[in-house]
Amino acid sequence: MTYDSEATRQRIFEAATAEFAAYGLAGARVDRIATAARANKQAIYLYFGGKEKLFGQVVKAELDEICHAVTLDPRTLPESVGRLFDWYHEHPELIRLLLWEALESDGGPVEGEHERLESYRGHVGGLMAAGLDGPATAQDWLFTILGLVAWNFTVPQLRRLILEEPDPERAVARRRAVVVDLARVLAEQAVTSAPSAAPARAGSGGPA
Repeated sequence: MTYDSEATRQRIFEAATAEFAAYGLAGARVDRIATAARANKQAIYLYFGGKEKLFGQVVKAELDEICHAVTLDPRTLPESVGRLFDWYHEHPELIRLLLWEALESDGGPVEGEHERLESYRGHVGGLMAAGLDGPATAQDWLFTILGLVAWNFTVPQLRRLILEEPDPERAVARRRAVVVDLARVLAEQAVTSAPSAAPARAGSGGPA
């Protein structure tokens, strides 16, 4: 039987995503990842360079996936925000990974920071091309939209208590409707030159 290195990498990556989402970087254990992936610990260091680098690659991969799945465009913001909301709902591991990263980095540098910064700048450029007035406006707008959506999944206990909805799915549906309505208001206020703006590059205005 031949050794399939790509299949091994994929199993390690999937096992690491689950491990990091559950335990964070500090609490994750390489031996548990190796066992779940049916691989040896040496393969993890060989393919990914260690636990810290693997964590950074897992977070980046999740962010890349959402960027490819959803493009934020101020001209079609309510629909885009609805799709983004649904993506977060279907992929709860991203919120957990970002929360672990925030807790463990304490706002400082993160693994793969340069690549992620360049990605954010690309999204901001795409939003400006779609009609937002200047980089500061696009940056603030992007951060606001991401927070508006992500907060619903960051504190589900507050969502349940404040909405007094014992059924989580009903609570999520209520929040989705409100968030999409708010996005419609933001879109009306944000776009200053959309009719004459050049079309945004495909995927360039997506979340990061």
